[in-house]
Amino acid sequence: MAAPVMDTCHVSCCANRTPNVVSWGRGGLIAFGTCNSVALYNPQVLIFTACAVCLGHSGPVCAVDALSLSSSQLLVASASSDSTVKLWTCNGELWLASCSQDCLIRVWRLFAKAATEPVQQTDAVLKMKENVFQVSGDGEFAVTLETVLAGHENWVYGIHWQPPCVKGDSVEQPLKLLSASVDKTMILWGPEEDSGMWVELVRVGEVGGNTLGFYGCQMSPDGFMILAHAFHGALHLWHCDSNQGEWRPSVVISGHFNAVQDLSWDPEGDFIITVGSDQTTRLFTPWTRNGRSEITWHEISRPQIHGYDMQCLTMVGRFQFVSGADEKVLRVFKAPRNFVESFANISCTPLEKLLGCNDIADLPEGASTPALGLSNKAVFQGDLTSQSSQQDSEDFNSLSNQYKESYFQPLKLTEPPTEDDLLQNTLWPEVQKLYGHGFEMFCLASDSERTVVASACKASKSEHAAILLWSTTSWKQLQSLPCHSLTVTQMAFSPNGRLLLAVSRDRTWSLWRRDKLPPLPFSLYANTSKDTAVHTRIIWSCDWSSDSKYFVTSSRDKKVIIWGHCGSGDSVGECEGESVTPCSSVLDVGDSATAVSICPYLCSDQSYLLAVGLENGKIVLYKWRPSEDLSSGSDWSRCGETDACQSHTLTVKRLRWRPRPGRAGHGGNEERAWVQLASAGADHVVKIFNIKISAL
Repeated sequence: MAAPVMDTCHVSCCANRTPNVVSWGRGGLIAFGTCNSVALYNPQVLIFTACAVCLGHSGPVCAVDALSLSSSQLLVASASSDSTVKLWTCNGELWLASCSQDCLIRVWRLFAKAATEPVQQTDAVLKMKENVFQVSGDGEFAVTLETVLAGHENWVYGIHWQPPCVKGDSVEQPLKLLSASVDKTMILWGPEEDSGMWVELVRVGEVGGNTLGFYGCQMSPDGFMILAHAFHGALHLWHCDSNQGEWRPSVVISGHFNAVQDLSWDPEGDFIITVGSDQTTRLFTPWTRNGRSEITWHEISRPQIHGYDMQCLTMVGRFQFVSGADEKVLRVFKAPRNFVESFANISCTPLEKLLGCNDIADLPEGASTPALGLSNKAVFQGDLTSQSSQQDSEDFNSLSNQYKESYFQPLKLTEPPTEDDLLQNTLWPEVQKLYGHGFEMFCLASDSERTVVASACKASKSEHAAILLWSTTSWKQLQSLPCHSLTVTQMAFSPNGRLLLAVSRDRTWSLWRRDKLPPLPFSLYANTSKDTAVHTRIIWSCDWSSDSKYFVTSSRDKKVIIWGHCGSGDSVGECEGESVTPCSSVLDVGDSATAVSICPYLCSDQSYLLAVGLENGKIVLYKWRPSEDLSSGSDWSRCGETDACQSHTLTVKRLRWRPRPGRAGHGGNEERAWVQLASAGADHVVKIFNIKISAL
């Protein structure tokens, strides 16, 4: 069997924001629901087989749990929307735990009553009250309340028994119970050896931030690792140090908890930045654990935590980007010194190489956000030294103390940070706001020299559909480019920096050329109209070939088309008097083409490699070669696609090739045979694929 063309390198996702959505299997695999998919944390193949059917509920079953008994039988407990909880196959003594919004945990003992119990002629003995009930055909059972555990300060959403373990020929159930609460703590409970009284054994949790606590918890089969999933979908993992017996936070995967709208590689291809409808901007980079050769991707910074759904971003330098959200303002962010130092440590890159000629002393240490604000405020070294003295002198009744800023604490990271640090200590300072649009932002683009930024907002009229150009040195508006009548959905500058391409909901594209003389204004060079348009539905996406000779458009009409000066061999815009026309046959991809991107490197046969993202979540690879005969469609060849496990489960929102050959984090001459493709989906997932271009 031939090796797959696309190899999944990284999947970024998080748990759904609901209780009972995470499970830790006895084989060590963590499964959790993410959007409408089930994610498997460890790469193992699982086969689920139906071995029994329990009939009895009259409504949908919303929760099920099971445990093995010492007698090798299985107890299954099920809860249903028919307001009943049912137990299946009950023999011997069982322990049940329940949690509630009263902040308490109750542990119950369930056991079978003997057929006849002798009357004890002894003095009065203090006993727990037994609730006795009968099960038809199975005899009499009793339930007693063993203990009430009070330790949480808010609703308890999740509890989990330590899984049973096999010792010799028997199965033993350790009496350890894990609980998770909205108070952002997990507690491990167990009975004391001497008294048998249930006590708190371990308490772990998060401090600070604006999260709303934990939705559930799980314990590893060996009991040495515990996991919680939070209100915002983040996973929190702790492990027990076998040498010291202390519980420490561990590195864990993370991702957006809503649709991912846009992504961008940094100019060197060392990391990606993503934005999503969860109102966050996240930065992911490869990392190698100490003593291991395997490279894994992790989130190391959350530059922006906003109050509006994020929509778009573009890089304007290695450590600077512009982002747009469901607001009329564009915001510019620049990396602080603490991030640059941490990134150097994690990526094992010399600090001087990252900064070049820039002086790190001029950068702020980090950023903080006011509790009732949206702008990340720069924090300098002097702010950190005066912070503690201000806290001591201020009166708690003052407004500034009741609504404190999310104070920044410098980090010296050598591994990816915890969720707590991501929320509070990895923000980037906001250096500029750009005003000019009348409606919510929709798309952004920057030229190859990172000197000009183009922006567009949602529009239902032509006067609001104009593209605005901004200078990255002064951050002043340079020009307004009116052409379209509806929202501009995506833009792309040509690699040579001379042309700006825009596609729109009005089913047309426009091409703007930069004059060679100062002040370098852009003028309309070519465009399609309603009469000349080839696409019959909204054009979702566009991109350029690396030689600036061609550009591609993809549409809801399932068509992908490549445009240029056909037959000339010149870059678009360099042939005076030559019109821009389709240079390819119309490619029907079978579904709405929501994203498209051209690989910056040619295949071995000198053909162009394109990735097309579809509304159904699939990503398809095509090769295209210029041809004089466009009627047969022979200029296109399909060379690969994602399988069911690799594909997104909802619409592909964005595709971006790594700007450099090779796989990020890897080294060696053989890396030039590889390219990497990043994708963002409405299914909350960011994926990175390795593709061996030399084999296509």
